[in-house]
Amino acid sequence: MNYLAHIFLSNGNRQVAVGNFIGDFVKGREYRSYPSCIKKGILLHREIDHFTDNHPVFQETVQLLRPTFGRYAGIMADMYYDYLLASDFERYSNGRRLNCFALNFYLSLLLNYWWLPKRVKGFIFHFIGTNRLKKYHSFDGLQQSLEIMSLYKSSAINPTLGIEFLAANEEDLRNHFNRFMADALQRFPQRG
Repeated sequence: MNYLAHIFLSNGNRQVAVGNFIGDFVKGREYRSYPSCIKKGILLHREIDHFTDNHPVFQETVQLLRPTFGRYAGIMADMYYDYLLASDFERYSNGRRLNCFALNFYLSLLLNYWWLPKRVKGFIFHFIGTNRLKKYHSFDGLQQSLEIMSLYKSSAINPTLGIEFLAANEEDLRNHFNRFMADALQRFPQRG
């Protein structure tokens, strides 16, 4: 799961969502130095990652992607799952609009800016300014996210191939995602 899904599964608590968002940037026992709700979010991030990586449907998705994306199949599955959540957000969020959800989370980030790791502070204003969470809902927005990843994480990620694969396999991927989310929402229930 990538940013949107992690935040979505934080159950509406601002600090838990911020902790969940920064989870990849807080290593080992560093989480202990955070306030209780942010600490809870960091630990929730780890729990969601464990749940996702070990879920049979997510593993099926990774196997579907492996011939095309090799060792980056898991990263692409995470990105596709965020796209699939964003593009059908109102269904999964009981009618909440993605843009309102994203704006509320950006406010949470700003209110908790002091607690963001230095690496997160380095990109957060671009993340907010480009409305990155909302951008996941379209092919163009997903491609922009993949382009950012290819620049800053790994040049082996091919954004054009990523979108072509999604366009050709969206129905299968959506079927996988819907099955996965049914279990994820049971494991990490949402309020209201």
